[in-house]
Amino acid sequence: MIRSAGPDEQSTRNSPEEHPPVTVPPQADSDGGAGSRTIPEASVARLALYLRMLGELAEQGTETVSSDELAAVTGVNPAKLRKDLSYIGSYGIRGVGYEVRALLHQLERVLGLNHRQAVALVGVGNLGHALAGYNGFGGRGFPVAALFDVDPDLVGIHINGIVVEHVSAIPEVCAAQGVTIGMIATPGPAAQGVCDLLVGSGVRCILNFAPVVLQVPDEVEVRKVDLAVELQVLAFHVARRHVAGHASASNGSAANGTGGNGRTRNGHASGVRTFPLVDGTTTSEGRA
Repeated sequence: MIRSAGPDEQSTRNSPEEHPPVTVPPQADSDGGAGSRTIPEASVARLALYLRMLGELAEQGTETVSSDELAAVTGVNPAKLRKDLSYIGSYGIRGVGYEVRALLHQLERVLGLNHRQAVALVGVGNLGHALAGYNGFGGRGFPVAALFDVDPDLVGIHINGIVVEHVSAIPEVCAAQGVTIGMIATPGPAAQGVCDLLVGSGVRCILNFAPVVLQVPDEVEVRKVDLAVELQVLAFHVARRHVAGHASASNGSAANGTGGNGRTRNGHASGVRTFPLVDGTTTSEGRA
C-alpha cells in the first residue's frame, strides 16, 4: 500500500511533537529483563540531544552528572529530562545523579546506535557534496557507505574515499553495503524515482532534502528537511519581534505624552495610530 505524506505532514516532520510514540523493540534491559517501551517521538528527539552532551562529558572525563546539570547544558526542563530518561528505565541515583558512560551506552542501545547504520546519499551536487564530505556523520554512528548521482562528471569520482556510483546501481550497492538509511539531495523532479529505488532496495528510513512530497509505503519513515521553510519560520519571528518593538516604542511615546503620529496628546485629543503587520500591510486604531 502506497501512502502520500501530505504537505502538512511532511512539513512538520522536523517537529517531534507531531510524531506518534515510538516503541523500543524488545531487548535486554539494564536490569537484565526484556520488554518493550513506548516512547513519545518528542522524547526520542531529546534523547538524541542528551546522547550528544553525554558524549562531550565523557570526553572531558566526567564520571557522573545530575539531572539538573544535564538539563542545564541541553536546555531542557529538569523534570522533563527525568521523565524522558524514565522511558528507557534510567532513574539515576539520589544524591549522585547518572553515571555518564552507563547512560551513554544505554541511550546508544535505545537509539539503535549499538550497531552500524550505513547511509546512502543520492545526489552529490552542491548540498550533497557538502553532506558527503562531512565527517561528523561517521563519528555519530552513521557512516556514509554509498554515494550516487547521474551526472557523468560526478560518477566515478571519490569523495572521502567513496566512489560515486550511478543511481542505477542503487539496488546492488545498497544490498552489498547493508544500507539502512537513505538521504536524498537531488533536484525535486528526480526525488521520487530515487526514493522508489531506495525503498525497492530495502531502505526503510529516508531523510529527504529535496523540495517535494514523497510517496512511500506505510512501513517507510520519511523525515523532510526543507531549509527554505526553516528560514521562512525564522523570518516570521524576526518580523514579529520588529512589530513588538514598534508597539513597545509607541507605548513608550504615549506614556511620555506623545502620540504614535508624533503629535502631543492630551486627554481630549483624537487621532489615528497606524501599526505595521507581519505581511507588510498596516492597520489603524482610532482613539478618542
